[in-house]
Amino acid sequence: MTNEKQVSRFYPICYYVGLIVLVLGVLMIIPAVTAAFCREAQIVSIFLLSSGIAMAVGCIFIQIGFQYRQVKINFGEGTIIASLSWLIGMLLCALPLYLSGSYGSYLDSCFDVMSGLTTTGVFLIRDLDHVSNGINMWRHLLTFLGGQGMVVLALTFLSRNYANVYMMYVGEGKDEKLSPNAVTTSRSIWRISMLYLVIGTIVMSALIIHAGLPAGEGILHGMWIFMSAWSTGGFAPMSQNMLYYHDLGVEVGSMIFFLIGSFNFALHYAVMRGHRSEIRKNIETVTFTITLSVLTIICITGLMQNNVYPNFMAMFRKGFYLLASGHTTTGFMSVYAKQFFYEWGDIALFAITTAMLFGGSACSTAGGFKALRIGIVFKAVKAEISRMLVPDSRIRTARIHHIRDMILSDSMVKSAALIILLYILTFAIGMLAGMYAGYPAMMAAFESASVTGNVGLSIGITAPSMPAFLKITYLVIMWLGRLEFMSVFTLIAYAFRRLKRA
Repeated sequence: MTNEKQVSRFYPICYYVGLIVLVLGVLMIIPAVTAAFCREAQIVSIFLLSSGIAMAVGCIFIQIGFQYRQVKINFGEGTIIASLSWLIGMLLCALPLYLSGSYGSYLDSCFDVMSGLTTTGVFLIRDLDHVSNGINMWRHLLTFLGGQGMVVLALTFLSRNYANVYMMYVGEGKDEKLSPNAVTTSRSIWRISMLYLVIGTIVMSALIIHAGLPAGEGILHGMWIFMSAWSTGGFAPMSQNMLYYHDLGVEVGSMIFFLIGSFNFALHYAVMRGHRSEIRKNIETVTFTITLSVLTIICITGLMQNNVYPNFMAMFRKGFYLLASGHTTTGFMSVYAKQFFYEWGDIALFAITTAMLFGGSACSTAGGFKALRIGIVFKAVKAEISRMLVPDSRIRTARIHHIRDMILSDSMVKSAALIILLYILTFAIGMLAGMYAGYPAMMAAFESASVTGNVGLSIGITAPSMPAFLKITYLVIMWLGRLEFMSVFTLIAYAFRRLKRA
Protein backbone atom coordinates (compact mmCIF):
# COMPACT_ATOMS: atom_id res chain seq x y z
CA MET A 1 0.00 0.00 0.00
CA THR A 2 2.85 2.36 0.89
CA ASN A 3 4.65 1.68 -2.39
CA GLU A 4 1.45 2.31 -4.37
CA LYS A 5 1.02 5.63 -2.58
CA GLN A 6 4.65 6.58 -3.30
CA VAL A 7 4.26 5.72 -6.99
CA SER A 8 1.02 7.70 -7.28
CA ARG A 9 2.71 10.78 -5.76
CA PHE A 10 5.41 10.57 -8.44
CA TYR A 11 2.97 10.88 -11.35
CA PRO A 12 1.38 14.28 -10.57
CA ILE A 13 4.91 15.66 -10.15
CA CYS A 14 5.71 14.44 -13.69
CA TYR A 15 2.50 15.99 -15.03
CA TYR A 16 3.16 19.49 -13.69
CA VAL A 17 6.86 19.43 -14.59
CA GLY A 18 5.78 18.47 -18.11
CA LEU A 19 3.42 21.45 -18.35
CA ILE A 20 6.21 23.83 -17.36
CA VAL A 21 8.70 22.28 -19.81
CA LEU A 22 6.08 22.45 -22.59
CA VAL A 23 5.63 26.19 -21.99
CA LEU A 24 9.41 26.72 -22.16
CA GLY A 25 9.45 24.92 -25.51
CA VAL A 26 6.66 27.15 -26.84
CA LEU A 27 8.48 30.28 -25.63
CA MET A 28 11.51 29.37 -27.77
CA ILE A 29 9.41 30.41 -30.76
CA ILE A 30 9.81 34.08 -29.68
CA PRO A 31 13.61 34.21 -30.26
CA ALA A 32 13.07 32.13 -33.43
CA VAL A 33 10.73 34.84 -34.76
CA THR A 34 13.24 37.52 -33.70
CA ALA A 35 16.00 35.70 -35.55
CA ALA A 36 13.78 35.32 -38.64
CA PHE A 37 12.99 39.05 -38.58
CA CYS A 38 16.74 39.81 -38.35
CA ARG A 39 17.54 37.29 -41.13
CA GLU A 40 19.51 34.91 -38.92
CA ALA A 41 18.55 31.67 -40.69
CA GLN A 42 20.87 29.35 -38.76
CA ILE A 43 19.62 30.67 -35.40
CA VAL A 44 16.00 30.16 -36.53
CA SER A 45 16.67 26.47 -37.23
CA ILE A 46 18.49 26.06 -33.89
CA PHE A 47 15.55 27.46 -31.93
CA LEU A 48 12.96 25.46 -33.86
CA LEU A 49 14.93 22.25 -33.23
CA SER A 50 15.39 23.08 -29.53
CA SER A 51 11.73 24.03 -29.22
CA GLY A 52 10.67 20.72 -30.73
CA ILE A 53 12.89 18.77 -28.33
CA ALA A 54 11.63 20.71 -25.29
CA MET A 55 7.97 20.30 -26.27
CA ALA A 56 8.50 16.58 -26.90
CA VAL A 57 10.06 16.13 -23.45
CA GLY A 58 7.21 18.13 -21.92
CA CYS A 59 4.59 15.99 -23.65
CA ILE A 60 6.28 12.79 -22.45
CA PHE A 61 6.19 14.01 -18.84
CA ILE A 62 2.55 15.10 -19.24
CA GLN A 63 1.60 11.72 -20.69
CA ILE A 64 3.29 9.89 -17.80
CA GLY A 65 1.30 11.81 -15.20
CA PHE A 66 -1.88 12.67 -17.12
CA GLN A 67 -4.03 10.12 -15.31
CA TYR A 68 -3.06 11.69 -11.97
CA ARG A 69 -3.46 15.37 -12.92
CA GLN A 70 -6.37 15.87 -10.48
CA VAL A 71 -4.50 14.38 -7.50
CA LYS A 72 -4.05 16.99 -4.79
CA ILE A 73 -0.39 17.69 -4.08
CA ASN A 74 1.03 18.79 -0.75
CA PHE A 75 3.47 21.59 0.05
CA GLY A 76 6.53 19.33 -0.22
CA GLU A 77 5.50 18.10 -3.66
CA GLY A 78 4.86 21.68 -4.77
CA THR A 79 8.43 22.63 -3.85
CA ILE A 80 9.77 19.53 -5.62
CA ILE A 81 7.92 20.49 -8.81
CA ALA A 82 9.30 24.04 -8.64
CA SER A 83 12.94 23.04 -8.06
CA LEU A 84 12.87 20.11 -10.53
CA SER A 85 11.29 22.30 -13.22
CA TRP A 86 14.11 24.80 -12.89
CA LEU A 87 16.70 22.03 -13.21
CA ILE A 88 15.14 20.31 -16.25
CA GLY A 89 14.25 23.71 -17.73
CA MET A 90 17.90 24.76 -17.46
CA LEU A 91 19.09 21.67 -19.37
CA LEU A 92 16.61 22.22 -22.21
CA CYS A 93 16.86 26.02 -22.40
CA ALA A 94 20.64 25.66 -22.75
CA LEU A 95 20.30 23.71 -26.01
CA PRO A 96 19.94 26.71 -28.40
CA LEU A 97 22.71 28.60 -26.61
CA TYR A 98 25.13 25.69 -26.93
CA LEU A 99 24.16 24.90 -30.54
CA SER A 100 24.74 28.56 -31.51
CA GLY A 101 28.49 28.08 -31.03
CA SER A 102 28.78 31.01 -28.61
CA TYR A 103 29.79 28.80 -25.68
CA GLY A 104 32.88 26.73 -24.99
CA SER A 105 30.92 23.88 -23.41
CA TYR A 106 27.42 22.72 -22.58
CA LEU A 107 28.20 23.46 -18.91
CA ASP A 108 28.86 27.10 -19.83
CA SER A 109 25.50 27.38 -21.60
CA CYS A 110 23.74 25.75 -18.61
CA PHE A 111 25.51 28.24 -16.35
CA ASP A 112 24.18 31.19 -18.35
CA VAL A 113 20.64 29.79 -18.44
CA MET A 114 20.64 29.32 -14.66
CA SER A 115 22.07 32.82 -14.33
CA GLY A 116 19.24 34.15 -16.49
CA LEU A 117 16.39 32.22 -14.86
CA THR A 118 17.61 33.15 -11.37
CA THR A 119 18.00 36.80 -12.51
CA THR A 120 21.67 36.75 -11.51
CA GLY A 121 23.26 38.11 -14.68
CA VAL A 122 26.84 36.81 -14.58
CA PHE A 123 27.72 35.14 -17.88
CA LEU A 124 30.20 32.86 -19.66
CA ILE A 125 29.17 33.60 -23.26
CA ARG A 126 32.04 34.28 -25.65
CA ASP A 127 32.24 37.43 -27.78
CA LEU A 128 28.96 38.88 -26.50
CA ASP A 129 29.31 41.97 -28.69
CA HIS A 130 28.78 39.86 -31.83
CA VAL A 131 26.08 37.49 -30.60
CA SER A 132 22.96 37.19 -32.78
CA ASN A 133 19.76 39.04 -31.93
CA GLY A 134 17.91 35.73 -31.57
CA ILE A 135 20.31 34.52 -28.87
CA ASN A 136 20.19 37.89 -27.11
CA MET A 137 16.39 37.79 -27.15
CA TRP A 138 16.46 34.34 -25.53
CA ARG A 139 18.95 35.47 -22.85
CA HIS A 140 16.81 38.43 -21.85
CA LEU A 141 13.54 36.52 -22.14
CA LEU A 142 14.92 33.95 -19.68
CA THR A 143 15.71 36.75 -17.25
CA PHE A 144 12.25 38.29 -17.61
CA LEU A 145 10.61 34.88 -17.25
CA GLY A 146 12.71 33.96 -14.22
CA GLY A 147 11.97 37.25 -12.48
CA GLN A 148 8.22 36.78 -12.63
CA GLY A 149 8.49 33.01 -12.13
CA MET A 150 8.36 30.45 -14.91
CA VAL A 151 6.32 28.05 -12.76
CA VAL A 152 3.90 30.91 -12.10
CA LEU A 153 3.57 31.62 -15.83
CA ALA A 154 3.05 28.02 -16.93
CA LEU A 155 0.53 27.04 -14.29
CA THR A 156 -1.39 30.31 -14.34
CA PHE A 157 -2.70 29.57 -17.80
CA LEU A 158 -2.53 25.77 -18.03
CA SER A 159 -3.91 24.54 -14.70
CA ARG A 160 -7.28 25.12 -13.05
CA ASN A 161 -6.38 23.24 -9.88
CA TYR A 162 -6.04 26.31 -7.65
CA ALA A 163 -4.81 24.40 -4.57
CA ASN A 164 -2.01 22.70 -6.52
CA VAL A 165 -0.95 25.93 -8.21
CA TYR A 166 -0.61 27.62 -4.82
CA MET A 167 1.74 24.86 -3.57
CA MET A 168 4.01 25.41 -6.58
CA TYR A 169 3.69 29.20 -6.33
CA VAL A 170 5.10 29.02 -2.79
CA GLY A 171 7.70 26.48 -3.89
CA GLU A 172 9.11 29.01 -6.36
CA GLY A 173 9.92 31.41 -3.53
CA LYS A 174 6.77 33.55 -3.60
CA ASP A 175 4.51 33.28 -0.59
CA GLU A 176 2.18 36.28 -0.73
CA LYS A 177 -1.29 36.38 -2.23
CA LEU A 178 -2.38 39.51 -4.09
CA SER A 179 -5.89 38.07 -4.32
CA PRO A 180 -7.82 35.13 -2.80
CA ASN A 181 -6.25 32.34 -4.89
CA ALA A 182 -2.87 31.61 -6.47
CA VAL A 183 -4.10 31.63 -10.07
CA THR A 184 -5.52 35.17 -9.90
CA THR A 185 -2.43 36.23 -7.91
CA SER A 186 -0.16 34.84 -10.66
CA ARG A 187 -2.21 36.54 -13.36
CA SER A 188 -2.00 39.82 -11.45
CA ILE A 189 1.80 39.49 -11.30
CA TRP A 190 1.96 38.98 -15.06
CA ARG A 191 -0.50 41.81 -15.78
CA ILE A 192 1.65 44.18 -13.71
CA SER A 193 4.81 42.99 -15.48
CA MET A 194 3.33 43.24 -18.99
CA LEU A 195 2.05 46.76 -18.29
CA TYR A 196 5.54 47.81 -17.20
CA LEU A 197 7.06 45.98 -20.20
CA VAL A 198 5.15 48.18 -22.63
CA ILE A 199 5.92 51.41 -20.73
CA GLY A 200 9.52 50.44 -20.00
CA THR A 201 10.32 49.40 -23.56
CA ILE A 202 9.04 52.73 -24.91
CA VAL A 203 10.97 54.77 -22.33
CA MET A 204 14.26 52.85 -22.56
CA SER A 205 14.12 52.68 -26.37
CA ALA A 206 13.67 56.45 -26.55
CA LEU A 207 16.58 57.03 -24.15
CA ILE A 208 18.89 54.62 -25.98
CA ILE A 209 18.02 56.05 -29.41
CA HIS A 210 18.67 59.52 -27.98
CA ALA A 211 22.05 58.24 -26.78
CA GLY A 212 22.99 57.51 -30.41
CA LEU A 213 21.88 54.02 -31.43
CA PRO A 214 19.94 53.50 -34.70
CA ALA A 215 16.16 53.12 -34.25
CA GLY A 216 15.91 49.38 -34.95
CA GLU A 217 18.84 48.48 -32.72
CA GLY A 218 17.69 51.00 -30.11
CA ILE A 219 14.24 49.40 -29.81
CA LEU A 220 15.74 45.93 -29.27
CA HIS A 221 18.25 47.27 -26.75
CA GLY A 222 15.50 49.24 -25.01
CA MET A 223 13.35 46.13 -24.63
CA TRP A 224 16.27 44.00 -23.40
CA ILE A 225 17.58 46.58 -20.94
CA PHE A 226 14.08 47.04 -19.53
CA MET A 227 13.58 43.27 -19.21
CA SER A 228 16.82 43.02 -17.24
CA ALA A 229 16.12 46.12 -15.14
CA TRP A 230 12.55 45.15 -14.21
CA SER A 231 13.60 41.58 -13.46
CA THR A 232 16.68 42.83 -11.58
CA GLY A 233 18.54 40.48 -13.91
CA GLY A 234 21.72 42.25 -15.04
CA PHE A 235 22.06 40.75 -18.52
CA ALA A 236 22.88 43.31 -21.21
CA PRO A 237 23.32 42.92 -24.98
CA MET A 238 26.90 44.23 -24.93
CA SER A 239 29.94 43.11 -22.93
CA GLN A 240 30.50 46.61 -21.51
CA ASN A 241 27.04 46.46 -19.94
CA MET A 242 25.78 49.98 -19.09
CA LEU A 243 29.16 51.51 -19.95
CA TYR A 244 28.40 50.83 -23.61
CA TYR A 245 25.80 53.62 -23.70
CA HIS A 246 27.86 56.30 -21.90
CA ASP A 247 24.66 58.19 -21.17
CA LEU A 248 23.28 59.60 -17.92
CA GLY A 249 19.68 59.34 -19.16
CA VAL A 250 20.03 55.60 -19.85
CA GLU A 251 21.55 55.09 -16.40
CA VAL A 252 18.78 57.05 -14.64
CA GLY A 253 16.03 55.33 -16.65
CA SER A 254 17.39 51.86 -15.95
CA MET A 255 17.86 52.71 -12.25
CA ILE A 256 14.24 53.84 -11.89
CA PHE A 257 13.01 50.58 -13.40
CA PHE A 258 15.27 48.30 -11.37
CA LEU A 259 14.35 50.11 -8.15
CA ILE A 260 10.64 49.68 -8.98
CA GLY A 261 11.26 46.07 -10.03
CA SER A 262 12.84 45.24 -6.68
CA PHE A 263 9.63 46.12 -4.81
CA ASN A 264 7.16 43.49 -3.64
CA PHE A 265 4.42 42.66 -6.18
CA ALA A 266 1.94 43.06 -3.33
CA LEU A 267 3.15 46.65 -2.93
CA HIS A 268 2.64 47.32 -6.66
CA TYR A 269 -0.84 45.84 -6.39
CA ALA A 270 -1.70 47.95 -3.31
CA VAL A 271 -0.48 51.17 -4.95
CA MET A 272 -2.42 50.43 -8.15
CA ARG A 273 -5.54 49.99 -6.03
CA GLY A 274 -5.04 53.47 -4.56
CA HIS A 275 -3.20 52.64 -1.31
CA ARG A 276 -0.21 54.92 -1.97
CA SER A 277 0.52 55.42 1.73
CA GLU A 278 1.73 51.80 1.72
CA ILE A 279 5.00 53.01 0.16
CA ARG A 280 6.03 54.95 3.29
CA LYS A 281 4.42 52.63 5.86
CA ASN A 282 5.58 49.23 4.62
CA ILE A 283 8.39 47.63 6.65
CA GLU A 284 10.13 46.57 3.42
CA THR A 285 10.34 50.02 1.85
CA VAL A 286 11.38 51.57 5.17
CA THR A 287 14.09 48.94 5.75
CA PHE A 288 15.31 49.14 2.15
CA THR A 289 15.52 52.95 2.26
CA ILE A 290 17.52 52.87 5.51
CA THR A 291 19.99 50.19 4.38
CA LEU A 292 20.41 51.80 0.93
CA SER A 293 21.12 55.21 2.52
CA VAL A 294 23.59 53.88 5.10
CA LEU A 295 25.48 51.72 2.61
CA THR A 296 25.60 54.58 0.07
CA ILE A 297 27.27 56.81 2.67
CA ILE A 298 29.79 54.05 3.46
CA CYS A 299 30.47 53.47 -0.26
CA ILE A 300 30.95 57.17 -1.06
CA THR A 301 33.21 57.55 2.00
CA GLY A 302 35.39 54.71 0.68
CA LEU A 303 35.57 56.28 -2.78
CA MET A 304 36.49 59.67 -1.29
CA GLN A 305 39.25 58.06 0.75
CA ASN A 306 40.73 56.49 -2.39
CA ASN A 307 40.29 59.61 -4.60
CA VAL A 308 38.84 57.42 -7.35
CA TYR A 309 36.93 60.17 -9.18
CA PRO A 310 37.78 63.85 -9.83
CA ASN A 311 34.67 65.38 -8.20
CA PHE A 312 31.79 64.52 -5.89
CA MET A 313 29.14 64.33 -8.64
CA ALA A 314 31.12 61.75 -10.63
CA MET A 315 31.74 59.85 -7.41
CA PHE A 316 28.06 59.91 -6.43
CA ARG A 317 26.93 58.95 -9.95
CA LYS A 318 29.15 55.85 -10.04
CA GLY A 319 28.88 54.99 -6.35
CA PHE A 320 25.12 55.30 -5.96
CA TYR A 321 24.33 53.57 -9.26
CA LEU A 322 26.53 50.55 -8.46
CA LEU A 323 25.33 50.43 -4.84
CA ALA A 324 21.66 50.56 -5.91
CA SER A 325 22.33 48.03 -8.67
CA GLY A 326 23.85 45.69 -6.08
CA HIS A 327 21.21 46.29 -3.40
CA THR A 328 18.32 45.60 -5.79
CA THR A 329 20.30 42.56 -7.03
CA THR A 330 20.17 43.89 -10.59
CA GLY A 331 23.86 43.72 -11.45
CA PHE A 332 24.07 46.46 -14.08
CA MET A 333 27.66 47.71 -14.20
CA SER A 334 28.80 51.24 -15.03
CA VAL A 335 32.48 50.53 -14.26
CA TYR A 336 34.85 47.83 -15.50
CA ALA A 337 35.09 44.69 -13.34
CA LYS A 338 38.77 45.16 -12.49
CA GLN A 339 38.13 48.75 -11.31
CA PHE A 340 36.34 47.34 -8.26
CA PHE A 341 39.42 45.50 -7.08
CA TYR A 342 42.20 47.87 -8.13
CA GLU A 343 40.62 51.31 -7.56
CA TRP A 344 37.55 51.24 -5.32
CA GLY A 345 39.20 50.09 -2.09
CA ASP A 346 38.04 47.79 0.70
CA ILE A 347 35.45 50.15 2.26
CA ALA A 348 33.48 50.67 -0.97
CA LEU A 349 33.74 46.95 -1.80
CA PHE A 350 32.48 46.06 1.68
CA ALA A 351 29.44 48.34 1.17
CA ILE A 352 28.56 46.79 -2.20
CA THR A 353 29.17 43.22 -0.99
CA THR A 354 26.84 43.83 1.97
CA ALA A 355 24.23 45.44 -0.31
CA MET A 356 24.29 42.42 -2.62
CA LEU A 357 23.61 40.08 0.30
CA PHE A 358 20.81 42.28 1.71
CA GLY A 359 18.91 42.31 -1.61
CA GLY A 360 15.47 43.71 -2.43
CA SER A 361 11.92 42.81 -1.41
CA ALA A 362 10.21 39.48 -0.82
CA CYS A 363 7.80 38.30 -3.54
CA SER A 364 9.60 40.46 -6.10
CA THR A 365 12.08 39.85 -8.90
CA ALA A 366 14.99 40.56 -6.52
CA GLY A 367 17.19 38.14 -4.57
CA GLY A 368 19.23 38.30 -1.35
CA PHE A 369 18.15 38.20 2.29
CA LYS A 370 15.15 40.44 1.44
CA ALA A 371 14.26 43.69 3.22
CA LEU A 372 11.25 42.07 4.90
CA ARG A 373 13.44 39.54 6.73
CA ILE A 374 16.00 42.16 7.72
CA GLY A 375 13.20 44.37 9.06
CA ILE A 376 11.65 41.48 11.00
CA VAL A 377 14.96 40.51 12.62
CA PHE A 378 15.71 44.16 13.48
CA LYS A 379 12.24 44.60 15.01
CA ALA A 380 12.71 41.38 17.00
CA VAL A 381 16.07 42.55 18.38
CA LYS A 382 14.58 45.94 19.23
CA ALA A 383 11.61 44.26 21.00
CA GLU A 384 13.96 42.00 22.97
CA ILE A 385 16.05 44.97 24.13
CA SER A 386 12.86 46.79 25.18
CA ARG A 387 11.78 43.77 27.25
CA MET A 388 15.08 43.89 29.12
CA LEU A 389 14.88 47.64 29.84
CA VAL A 390 11.25 48.23 30.87
CA PRO A 391 9.00 46.64 33.52
CA ASP A 392 6.77 43.73 32.43
CA SER A 393 3.66 45.87 32.88
CA ARG A 394 4.84 48.32 30.20
CA ILE A 395 5.88 45.78 27.55
CA ARG A 396 3.92 46.15 24.32
CA THR A 397 3.36 43.51 21.67
CA ALA A 398 5.75 44.09 18.77
CA ARG A 399 4.03 44.77 15.45
CA ILE A 400 5.05 45.32 11.85
CA HIS A 401 3.19 46.76 8.87
CA HIS A 402 3.43 44.81 5.63
CA ILE A 403 0.35 45.50 3.49
CA ARG A 404 -1.55 45.10 6.77
CA ASP A 405 -0.67 45.36 10.46
CA MET A 406 0.73 42.10 11.86
CA ILE A 407 1.89 40.89 15.26
CA LEU A 408 5.56 39.96 15.22
CA SER A 409 5.36 36.25 16.11
CA ASP A 410 8.19 33.93 17.14
CA SER A 411 7.61 31.73 14.08
CA MET A 412 7.95 34.78 11.81
CA VAL A 413 11.27 35.72 13.42
CA LYS A 414 12.61 32.15 13.33
CA SER A 415 11.71 31.74 9.67
CA ALA A 416 13.40 35.03 8.71
CA ALA A 417 16.51 34.26 10.77
CA LEU A 418 16.79 30.73 9.33
CA ILE A 419 16.75 31.89 5.71
CA ILE A 420 19.28 34.67 6.46
CA LEU A 421 21.53 32.10 8.16
CA LEU A 422 21.31 29.79 5.14
CA TYR A 423 22.24 32.69 2.84
CA ILE A 424 25.28 33.48 5.01
CA LEU A 425 26.39 29.82 5.06
CA THR A 426 25.98 29.57 1.27
CA PHE A 427 27.92 32.82 0.82
CA ALA A 428 30.73 31.39 2.99
CA ILE A 429 30.86 28.19 0.90
CA GLY A 430 31.04 30.21 -2.32
CA MET A 431 33.78 32.41 -0.88
CA LEU A 432 35.84 29.40 0.25
CA ALA A 433 35.42 27.81 -3.20
CA GLY A 434 36.74 30.99 -4.81
CA MET A 435 39.71 31.12 -2.45
CA TYR A 436 40.42 27.42 -3.11
CA ALA A 437 40.53 28.26 -6.82
CA GLY A 438 43.31 30.75 -6.03
CA TYR A 439 41.50 34.10 -5.91
CA PRO A 440 42.14 36.69 -3.14
CA ALA A 441 39.68 36.70 -0.23
CA MET A 442 38.09 40.06 -1.13
CA MET A 443 37.53 39.03 -4.75
CA ALA A 444 36.14 35.64 -3.68
CA ALA A 445 33.80 37.30 -1.16
CA PHE A 446 32.52 39.83 -3.72
CA GLU A 447 31.82 37.20 -6.39
CA SER A 448 30.22 34.82 -3.88
CA ALA A 449 27.91 37.58 -2.60
CA SER A 450 26.92 38.31 -6.20
CA VAL A 451 25.92 34.73 -7.06
CA THR A 452 24.38 34.02 -3.63
CA GLY A 453 22.19 37.12 -3.80
CA ASN A 454 21.44 36.56 -7.53
CA VAL A 455 22.99 39.93 -8.35
CA GLY A 456 25.35 39.76 -11.34
CA LEU A 457 28.03 42.31 -10.49
CA SER A 458 31.45 40.77 -11.12
CA ILE A 459 34.92 41.58 -9.93
CA GLY A 460 36.43 39.55 -12.76
CA ILE A 461 36.28 35.95 -11.49
CA THR A 462 33.30 34.76 -13.55
CA ALA A 463 34.72 33.99 -16.99
CA PRO A 464 34.85 31.05 -19.42
CA SER A 465 38.37 30.29 -18.15
CA MET A 466 37.42 29.75 -14.49
CA PRO A 467 37.67 26.16 -13.16
CA ALA A 468 34.77 23.81 -13.92
CA PHE A 469 34.22 23.03 -10.23
CA LEU A 470 33.76 26.75 -9.53
CA LYS A 471 31.26 27.05 -12.40
CA ILE A 472 29.24 24.18 -10.92
CA THR A 473 29.51 25.64 -7.40
CA TYR A 474 28.24 29.04 -8.55
CA LEU A 475 25.48 27.42 -10.64
CA VAL A 476 24.17 25.47 -7.64
CA ILE A 477 24.45 28.54 -5.39
CA MET A 478 22.37 30.61 -7.85
CA TRP A 479 19.72 27.87 -7.91
CA LEU A 480 19.66 27.61 -4.11
CA GLY A 481 19.52 31.37 -3.60
CA ARG A 482 16.69 31.96 -6.06
CA LEU A 483 14.44 29.22 -4.69
CA GLU A 484 15.45 30.15 -1.12
CA PHE A 485 16.90 26.76 -0.23
CA MET A 486 13.90 24.81 1.05
CA SER A 487 12.58 23.78 -2.38
CA VAL A 488 15.97 22.40 -3.40
CA PHE A 489 16.51 20.69 -0.03
CA THR A 490 13.09 19.03 -0.36
CA LEU A 491 13.96 17.78 -3.87
CA ILE A 492 17.25 16.31 -2.60
CA ALA A 493 15.49 14.62 0.33
CA TYR A 494 12.82 13.24 -2.02
CA ALA A 495 15.47 11.84 -4.39
CA PHE A 496 17.33 10.12 -1.53
CA ARG A 497 14.09 8.66 -0.20
CA ARG A 498 13.18 7.19 -3.59
CA LEU A 499 16.69 5.74 -4.01
CA LYS A 500 16.46 4.17 -0.57
CA ARG A 501 13.16 2.49 -1.40
CA ALA A 502 14.23 1.38 -4.87
